[in-house]
Amino acid sequence: MTMNLARCVGVLASLTVGTGLAEARPLKAVASFTVLADMVRVVGGDKVEVRSLVGPNGDPHTFEPAPDDARALKAADVVFVNGLGLEGWMDRLIVASGYKGTPIVASTGVAPLQMEDDGKVVIDPHAWNSAANGMIYVAVIAKALAAADPEDRAIFETNADRYEAELSHLDAETKAAALGVPVARRKILTTHDALGYFAKAYGIEILAPLGISTEQEPSAATVAALITQIKNDGIKTYFLENSNDPRLIAQIARATGARPGGELYVESLSKPDGPAATYLAMFKWNADLIVKAMSEKN
Repeated sequence: MTMNLARCVGVLASLTVGTGLAEARPLKAVASFTVLADMVRVVGGDKVEVRSLVGPNGDPHTFEPAPDDARALKAADVVFVNGLGLEGWMDRLIVASGYKGTPIVASTGVAPLQMEDDGKVVIDPHAWNSAANGMIYVAVIAKALAAADPEDRAIFETNADRYEAELSHLDAETKAAALGVPVARRKILTTHDALGYFAKAYGIEILAPLGISTEQEPSAATVAALITQIKNDGIKTYFLENSNDPRLIAQIARATGARPGGELYVESLSKPDGPAATYLAMFKWNADLIVKAMSEKN
């Protein structure tokens, strides 16, 4: 009798440990690109395992999913996308993967910017390039993680509150630095039009040969008109982007005499050993480079 009782206790203990391990399994989250994946990682902490479909230095406009991406998507507990038209490939990937859930749109609540691109009015998807919008993303992520894992809601909310405070400080710091530059010098040239939200938030004018997406080539007439405008406006600095082809912007720089201001990370984080391995680091890196370039006297 004693032996049977001991055996039962041992079985119950092993079941309890097994159940605890199952409950402790981190959520499997998939995010469409690195900036969003990092946000999910910060809010989720050690309660979430995050995979980014587009890797470091990758271009979310031209990304082509592989079979391994479909498998990761199907196995995910929660999936995050930017929305606003950024991931044109996501619907096809969802169908191919067999994923049955509904992706969380992290930009929900953002006031979208509209602009003309190749003769059409389109939505600018690059909302994360405003730190204030980044705070909106964080709130959406925290709510979605809490819904998927209610037991850890307090952890997600605490992480989100801390993260939002850091972003609020960065937003104020960037605004003060940018607005400290004379208006006439608050102009730069970038590879493509991915900094519209940054420009609006911090009072900067940004010119670019490519529009919202990197998938289309600008016409010769568009490039010629841009070169003329750069010369007329006295824009002195150009920036490359880590995920884009630098040849076109280099051609325009040669024609205008603009000097290099460095490499910006606007759609993708750097590799872990790079200067923009997290969203916070990316944002500060970009802001510091841009303000420095605009502050330099000719």
